[in-house]
Amino acid sequence: MLKDPGVDGLRLEWSAGIARLTLDRPAARNALTIAMRRGLIDVARAADADPDTRVVLLTGADPAFSAGLDLTESLNGSPRGARTDPAAVLRSTRTPIVAVVNGLCYTGALEIALSCAFVVASERARFADTHAQVGLVAGWGMSALLPRAVGTRLARQMMTTGEPIDAARALAAGLITEVVPHERLLERAGEIAGRIVAAHAGSVDVQLDLLHRGEGESLPHALALEAEEKLRWRTDVEEVGRRFAALRRR
Repeated sequence: MLKDPGVDGLRLEWSAGIARLTLDRPAARNALTIAMRRGLIDVARAADADPDTRVVLLTGADPAFSAGLDLTESLNGSPRGARTDPAAVLRSTRTPIVAVVNGLCYTGALEIALSCAFVVASERARFADTHAQVGLVAGWGMSALLPRAVGTRLARQMMTTGEPIDAARALAAGLITEVVPHERLLERAGEIAGRIVAAHAGSVDVQLDLLHRGEGESLPHALALEAEEKLRWRTDVEEVGRRFAALRRR
């Protein structure tokens, strides 16, 4: 069971294998302080170390997911910890972390969402990259992750203009997996998390690892990775039978 990290701007709730981590600075549109970024890293690592935590839902306190970094900490120099990169840690986390985007998701927050296992969003969600508009360069993976999610042409437009795209366009482009009415977002996220918890933990781990290792590789190489893993996998016939019968009863 994960414990609340005790960081201003972060709130963690845990129940039945599901951790819900909320970015909780609504007056600042949940902008990420250094302490919050460190807290995100700590929670991701704690989730990997805790066998009882099967999935993390990352969301924001309404009305925003996050406006990105809190630049007020950096404008007067580079305080210690300013280079902390939670997105890189999220990408390396074995525990699936699902971005539950309830409102605007800009710049550094978009890089964090792109680094999650996948993204579900409210109809109120908006996605934008404003690095160029304020005179910064992306450093948490935007130039690599965004074109892989939405295609190079749309990534160019988003990264040079700073114009947001809405949830419907994000869905069509492949940035998110589904759009949910705002009032049902957390309920739907809970349903998704519940299905992950109900799945075979070892199978989930292996299949997510295969997706991670096969990403960017040639088709023959990715198929070879799967074939090797299949040879190592040991099937529990009785458990498969129980699970299959339970699926048929749904």
